[in-house]
Amino acid sequence: MTTHGRRPPEPGPVTSPGPVTAPGPATASGPGAARIDYVLPLRWDDDAGLAELTGYLRGLSRHARIVVVDGSPSPLFERHARLWRGIAEHVRPDDDLTVANGKVAGVLTGMRRARSEHVVIADDDVRYDAGGLARVHALLGHADLVRPQNHFHPLPWHARWDSARTLLNRGLLGADYPGTFGVRRSTFEKMGGYDGDVLFENLELIRTVRAHGGREVRPLDLYVRRLPPGARRFWSQRVRQAYDDLAQPVRMAAFLAVLPCVGAALWRRRPELVAAGAVAAVGLAEIGRRRAGGRRIFPAATSLFAPVWVLERATCSWAALAARFARGGVPYAGRRLRVAAHSTRQIRRRALCPPPGAVNVRPFRAGPSGATAGPRQPDGSGSLVAWKPVAL
Repeated sequence: MTTHGRRPPEPGPVTSPGPVTAPGPATASGPGAARIDYVLPLRWDDDAGLAELTGYLRGLSRHARIVVVDGSPSPLFERHARLWRGIAEHVRPDDDLTVANGKVAGVLTGMRRARSEHVVIADDDVRYDAGGLARVHALLGHADLVRPQNHFHPLPWHARWDSARTLLNRGLLGADYPGTFGVRRSTFEKMGGYDGDVLFENLELIRTVRAHGGREVRPLDLYVRRLPPGARRFWSQRVRQAYDDLAQPVRMAAFLAVLPCVGAALWRRRPELVAAGAVAAVGLAEIGRRRAGGRRIFPAATSLFAPVWVLERATCSWAALAARFARGGVPYAGRRLRVAAHSTRQIRRRALCPPPGAVNVRPFRAGPSGATAGPRQPDGSGSLVAWKPVAL
């Protein structure tokens, strides 16, 4: 496990890839209840996975108090409300939030309604088991942000392809960027949330916690299952995910250099250089696969997809760069997002020295039904515009 900060993490077992099933020793109901909330932001255009998600939420409700923030169209929202009554608090995103990124609006709305100090934030395709929730709960006793490790299950061909990204990040950076976090509610309130006008919202949250002096832990052996997207959605996300690298300039520059280097090697009739690069990518992915018991989770074949993923990212990085400078950003929910994520330095500087006209929002205070009230945010509100991005 890797950490940022002085507080040491607690050791714990590797979680299994199975779903939440029977209640364990600390459940959301009963005298030994684990005090943890689960915030799930979603927006669906169809209910293809509704039965499976409902079953997951029903099992999860025995281990955590659930808040589902649902931005789906009215017919779907009403159907969800009927099915999830008694399982979760089901609400729409608060209409005073004007952020461009709908997921962030869902997270901010859910955090306003959270009651526990320890909160899990998870995408709608994340599937915790009881052991994983308990591990996050324990780690939040020593950290402000817990960053688990996602893995796809089942593994169709495109999930194996995308798993190569996970392995390369584990091998090179020491950790991947998951679709779920554990966060301390008091830290989130102190930050005032995080900027919602960015594309790479997970990195923005990580950097905001760091900028405010929070402690992050990255337990590489805390594996949390994630359902793979369909092949069509997989393809639709290629350029958008490459755009995220604009928030990491060194990484972006490295990917932009891949195609010119491959072209130069082939022009000079040195295919062995290309082969050596492919072998190096597989080797780096294999290092990531072998870390923290990863061989039990990631099949060996996933490392072989690393060269394919690198070529894909190298190609899409040029498309992302063109979108940034020729079109002003990438499309997202009917708008264009220009900023991938802000640097930790930018966030820290704006938090310490807010710009003229920034709003100093009042601290957390409960409103009706556990919600919070506060002044409406101006357009473009976020941690880089307002003293606090939202009224928590």
